[in-house]
Amino acid sequence: MKKIYAIILVVLISTTGCEKYLDVNTNPNAPQEVAANLYLAPMLHWMVTAPQYEGRFIGRYTQNWTLPGTSLSTWDRMGYDPSSDNAAQQWRDVYWTLGQNLVDMNTKAEAEQRWDLLGVGQILKAWGWQVLTDTHGEIIVKEAIDQTKFTFNYDSQEYAYQEVQKLLNAAIANLQKTDGAVNQGYLAKTDKIYNGDRAKWTKLAYGMLALNLNHYSNKASYKPADVIAAVDKSFSSNADDALLFYPGTQNDDINFWGRTRGNITNYRQTQFALNLMNGNQFGGVDDPRKTRMLSPSPDGQYRGLDVNVVAFGALNTLQAPNNFHGYPGTGGLQSPGRYIFDDKARIPLMTYSQLQFIKAEAAYRMGNKALALTAYRNGVSSHIDFVNARNTDNGQTPTQITAAEKNAFLSSPEIVPTTPAGLTLSHIMSQKYIAQWGWGHNETWMDMRRYNYTDIDPASGKQVFLGFTPPTNLYVDNGGKVVQRIRPRYNSEYVWNKASLDAIGGLALDYHTKPLWITQP
Repeated sequence: MKKIYAIILVVLISTTGCEKYLDVNTNPNAPQEVAANLYLAPMLHWMVTAPQYEGRFIGRYTQNWTLPGTSLSTWDRMGYDPSSDNAAQQWRDVYWTLGQNLVDMNTKAEAEQRWDLLGVGQILKAWGWQVLTDTHGEIIVKEAIDQTKFTFNYDSQEYAYQEVQKLLNAAIANLQKTDGAVNQGYLAKTDKIYNGDRAKWTKLAYGMLALNLNHYSNKASYKPADVIAAVDKSFSSNADDALLFYPGTQNDDINFWGRTRGNITNYRQTQFALNLMNGNQFGGVDDPRKTRMLSPSPDGQYRGLDVNVVAFGALNTLQAPNNFHGYPGTGGLQSPGRYIFDDKARIPLMTYSQLQFIKAEAAYRMGNKALALTAYRNGVSSHIDFVNARNTDNGQTPTQITAAEKNAFLSSPEIVPTTPAGLTLSHIMSQKYIAQWGWGHNETWMDMRRYNYTDIDPASGKQVFLGFTPPTNLYVDNGGKVVQRIRPRYNSEYVWNKASLDAIGGLALDYHTKPLWITQP
C-alpha cells in the first residue's frame, strides 16, 4: 500500500504541483504585479529621512551637536564603531530599500512611457549615488543590484560623480516630455513631496546638479559658471523647497527628530554651533534664529557643550542645555517641540537658502562678488523665513522672528557687508552652516572637508568655518588625522565583501581618514 500511495503522490506532483499545490511563487491573496507609481512613496520617505539617521553620527563630526555621556564617544572624537552598522542607513536604503524596487519602478515607467515618473526615479537614483559617494568615497555602482553576483567590485568616486550627472541630465530631459502617459494625477497619488509637479521636480534636479558640480571646487576642472547656471534653473524661492510632511499616525511616519521617536533626546548643541549665532563670531550681533533653532538651559540662558569635555562638565542642572525639543533631561513627550525637532515638523531634502549659498560661493570664487553678495543675502534672508515656517508646522513653542528683528539683523554690516568687497568665504560658509544645521548633514560635512575643516580665508584672515576646532582627543585608529569618510556598511561589506574592500584599502583601521577624490586638487 505504501508503494501505491507513493506512486499516486509522484503523479500528483508531476501533473499539478507546479501549477497549483506547490507553486510557492504565486500569492493568491496579493497582486504579483503592481502599478509603477506604488513604488514611489516609501522611497521618497527614505530619500529625506535616511540622511537624518546618519545625522546622529555625521552631526558629531561637524559639531552640530554632541552626545554627552560618562566618556567621550567615538563619533565625537571623529571615529567609528567597529562591527556596527551605525551610520550605514543610507547604504542600506540605496542598495536594499530602493535597490531592486527602484529598478523595477523605472523599468515599468519607461515601458509605459511615464516619463515624469521615470524622471523622478532617475533623481532618486542620482541622490543615492551622490550621498553614498560623499559619505563613503568609493562605492559599488556598475555591479549594484546584479542578482547574479555574490561579491561586488567598487567604482571610483570620479565615476560615481559622472554617473550622478548623467542621471540628473536624463531626469531633466524626461521631466520635460509631455507625450506618452505623462500624467500629473497619476504621479501625484504617491508623490509626497511635489504632488506630481514636473516643473518643481525639474528644479530639484538642477539643484542637485549644482550641488554636485560645486563639490569640484578644489579641482582645476571646477566651473563656477556652470554651478551658477544650474542654481538659476533650480529653486526660485522657499516655495520650491523639497519638504517631506510627516503625518504622525504611526512610528515610521513621525519625524525622525520628533520627541516620540526619541532619536535625538540625549543630544545637545555644541559651543561651536552656538558661537555662530550668539555674536561670538559675527561681531557681537545676536542672531534671532538662535532662540528659534537652539534650546535654552532651564535658567533661560543659551549654552553649548565642549566636545572635549565629558558629559556637561561643570554645568549644573539649571545650566545644562535642555534637549532640542525644549525640555530638561528626556522631557517633552507628547508636548510641542522646537524648530525641526517636532513630531510633525517638515524635513527638507534641499532648500532655496542652501542653493543660494552654493551660488554665493561659486560667484565668489569666480570673482563676481556683487553677484555673490546678492545670493548670500538671499540665503540668510530666506533661511530666516524657513525657520519661521518650520516653527509653525505643528505649533512649536518658539515665537516667530518678527520683520523688525529680521531687518535689523540683515542691516548689520557684520552679517551682510555693505559692499561686495566686504564679503568673505567666512561669511558664506559659516552662514550656510547655520542654514543647514540640524538637517543638511551630508552637505555640511562635504563643505567642511572641502575646506579641510580649518582652512583660513585669505580675505578675512579667519577660518572659513569660524571657530571650528577638531576634537583634541581623536579616536585611537585615526593616527592623529581628522575623519574624511565613513567605512562602508559592516554587515554587508565587512562580512560578505571583504576581498573587494581590501582592493580599495577598506580593511585598514584608518581607512576613514583617507581623503576623498572629490576634495583633492
